Amino acid sequence: MSSTSPSKPFTDHSANASDKEVVKPSNFLRQIIEKDLAEGTYANRHWGGSPGDAAHHAAGANDPAKLRLRFPPEPNGYLHIGHAKSICLNFGLARDYGGVCHLRFDDTNPEKEDTEYVNSIIDAVKWLGFDWQAHDGSGTTHLYQASDYFDFMYRAAEYLVQAGLAYVDEQSPEDMRIHRGDFSHPGTDSPFRSRTPAENLTRFRQMRDSELADGTAVLRAKIDMASPNINLRDPAIYRIRRATHHNTGDKWCIYPMYTFAHPIEDALEQITHSICTLEFE
Repeated sequence: MSSTSPSKPFTDHSANASDKEVVKPSNFLRQIIEKDLAEGTYANRHWGGSPGDAAHHAAGANDPAKLRLRFPPEPNGYLHIGHAKSICLNFGLARDYGGVCHLRFDDTNPEKEDTEYVNSIIDAVKWLGFDWQAHDGSGTTHLYQASDYFDFMYRAAEYLVQAGLAYVDEQSPEDMRIHRGDFSHPGTDSPFRSRTPAENLTRFRQMRDSELADGTAVLRAKIDMASPNINLRDPAIYRIRRATHHNTGDKWCIYPMYTFAHPIEDALEQITHSICTLEFE
């Protein structure tokens, strides 16, 4: 129980009280954004008119938005109060600082997602008083889906494989768990970690072409099996899932993991401030 007394209302009795500067409420997010705007951190960015790679944006004009944020729900259920907080935070900051906020559906898990949830989320954002239209008169609608970028993500994964930075692991889930180690013990390398890039590329394409069964192989980023951050011990970035996707249908039988897909989405959309809760640290 606190021993401090309740604070008393403050009344300014000076003659010029009405002329005094009003101190606006702030927080660390606003301070970061204001510092970036003051220093022109993102002032020279280009926007290609739609999400795309570096060449696409370089060909566009200077970005009319001072900053870009996003509200990125997974359409696997109805929104709750925490989502409402995120909506008001991201859309509100974009509104207050001359930016735009994208509504992006992180739909990388076809087994749990549905168009019903997509429509429900759209309705909820509108109900809270926000929209995702560009405010420069261009008519651009910043409504996106992670699945719009599946082709790019796949090419990015192949690039990692060819560069020797990702490999196909065919251990059982139990063996992967054991080899991962724990907070007291480093992980140990998978017996598949030493495959050549050519071997991994062949196997990854077999995953893509539905030649391997669900759960028999994953693509893992080759990072550090001894990292004190267990999340960096060669995390899976693609898995096999034969499931019909609400947007892409049956085009894919492999899907990117959220932790691989999310930063790519932010990059393609030129997001300047990616606000996440603590579990993403």
